Amino acid sequence: MQTNARFGCHQQIVTIDDIFFSYENKPVISGLNFSILERDFVGLVGSNGAGKTTLLKMIVGLLKPVRGEIRLFGQPIDQFRDWERVGYVPQKNALNPLFPATVREVVTSGLFGKKNMFRRLSKQERSKADDALYAMRIEDLADRRIGQLSGGQQQRVFLARALINNPELLILDEPTVGIDAETQAGFFRMIRHMHQHHHITFIMVTHDMDMIQSYLGEDSVQKSGGLSFYVKHTHEPENCRETDLTHSMQQLRETIEV
Repeated sequence: MQTNARFGCHQQIVTIDDIFFSYENKPVISGLNFSILERDFVGLVGSNGAGKTTLLKMIVGLLKPVRGEIRLFGQPIDQFRDWERVGYVPQKNALNPLFPATVREVVTSGLFGKKNMFRRLSKQERSKADDALYAMRIEDLADRRIGQLSGGQQQRVFLARALINNPELLILDEPTVGIDAETQAGFFRMIRHMHQHHHITFIMVTHDMDMIQSYLGEDSVQKSGGLSFYVKHTHEPENCRETDLTHSMQQLRETIEV
């Protein structure tokens, strides 16, 4: 396992310990070690086929490594149960445009674990959904079918779904693919605000090197195979004014372009 003086007293949110993964005996990730601290912003860059999405899927438990271990919040991933602490926005092309769900249904699905998928929402949970819709400026789209929305609108829906539980770890897989440049700029302003002012750790896959280097620095902190890791640390308590995302929904909303 990687050790680094930067760890200090800060909690390791994700620990990747000697991970190997292959598709049909073709190695994709080999011997990867990396640790992500609370309130890090990690930009993950690599060519197609380098293993970016594969790594994210292993971190959220959708794939299992051939060898090695991943820990979330100090727990081995196969024992981890607190999934409400993790928000995940997959690639846009993972959406079936014919999926018969409204925006509100997609957002509220972020509240459901495997054991409570079919229970009724409480008043507090409906309020959390309203807050997330409001923050992403999509409250007027609540009753629209998700497949009827533009790419930028869909990404706001999936981000609202990921944020509804006020996660401590937010994982974004190429969140701006297929979105126009103006909407991309608004999206990046929003997530920078979230990183600077909320207690959230970020992992983001993107091909936008200008965004990565402007916010995370010119140089990667680590390379492994075809993967490059860029990291910005925001550990100072005075930079983290909000512990509950719902306390500053108006601030968050104002960072998004209409």
